[in-house]
Amino acid sequence: MATLEIRELSVGYGPVRALRDVSVDVPPGAITAVLGGNGAGKTTLLRAVSRTLGFHRGTGTGTIRFDGRSLDGLGPAQVVAAGVIQVPEGRQVFARMTVADNLRAGALGARGGRKETAAGLDRVHELFPVLAERAHQRAGLLSGGEQQMLAMGRALMAGPRLLLLDEPSLGLAPLMAARIAETIQEINATGTSVMLVEQNAAIALRLASTAYVLDVGEVALEGPADELAASDEVRRRYLGVVDETAAEDATQAVAGPSRSLSRWSA
Repeated sequence: MATLEIRELSVGYGPVRALRDVSVDVPPGAITAVLGGNGAGKTTLLRAVSRTLGFHRGTGTGTIRFDGRSLDGLGPAQVVAAGVIQVPEGRQVFARMTVADNLRAGALGARGGRKETAAGLDRVHELFPVLAERAHQRAGLLSGGEQQMLAMGRALMAGPRLLLLDEPSLGLAPLMAARIAETIQEINATGTSVMLVEQNAAIALRLASTAYVLDVGEVALEGPADELAASDEVRRRYLGVVDETAAEDATQAVAGPSRSLSRWSA
């Protein structure tokens, strides 16, 4: 059974149709990537899963099940309590609060007591040592990359079973984007499933086992990430490859486990 099953999901904002009959699976313990350009419907898909469409005046039809349980009728807080946690696009942190207070806010949705919360904080500090060093600094004074670390760390404090990541590399320098990508791998290695929405197809295809390409609200392509990386259409439209020699290099680098992620962060 897939951890997350989305079937024939259609979403609209008033008269505007954002998604049309979209079906996506996130298997247990896997990283599933969702690719596409601006306006493809990627963020809308995450909103539907996290049950936050209503905040944006969106409505939808279709079914979304998490570990066999329908999410229909649940509020955002109930979805968080079930273990589905979203990190929104744009590094949305509480700018006037300290780093430590931001992390404590994330723990408000955690399952378990103080012992689990303390263990979660230790894990966040292990993944992002800078957050321990700057615990008493206001979040708004952190760099963009550090704010992304804090947004992810805050989500981890809630003990996610499924982590929804919306454009985690957006606007980051190549080295920082590579560090974030490596951290996503570490998070996944502990058993947390990940649904990764990214415009940076090279990073996403390097991390994911399965990928979907959205185009104007519909699934245009889907399959194993390495196969999509070898697709001429994906290489041309999302990897920026225009000649066959470069295409072969790109495919090998995406598929090869020994290549550095920093190459794909540009």
